[in-house]
Amino acid sequence: MNALLVGADRLGNIPDVLDSFGIRIAAHVSGRDTTHQRRSAPLPSGIGMVILFTDFLGHNVMQRFRDAASREGVMFVCCRRSTCALQQALGRRMGDPCAACPDRCKTAGGGRK
Repeated sequence: MNALLVGADRLGNIPDVLDSFGIRIAAHVSGRDTTHQRRSAPLPSGIGMVILFTDFLGHNVMQRFRDAASREGVMFVCCRRSTCALQQALGRRMGDPCAACPDRCKTAGGGRK
């Protein structure tokens, strides 16, 4: 699945978490540009999910992308920009990818054994 990431200047280890869920980053928007607050343009084509990093977004930017995702029938996830918060949010939304392989995800899965 292709995802549009909105918020945060740097992604750090987030691509690794997304990869474990089978999600590819199609585009990343920091949300700092003022045109992101006003414009109600459609999402890029081929996007299956919008991920909003709430601790790096203003209310108007978040609302614009959330509305665009809803309008186009695209799943969206809101969370803080941390690997733990993202993994928890995606796990609630899509199911836990570590359930079938708990030994592989000891640290990422919260210490499962």
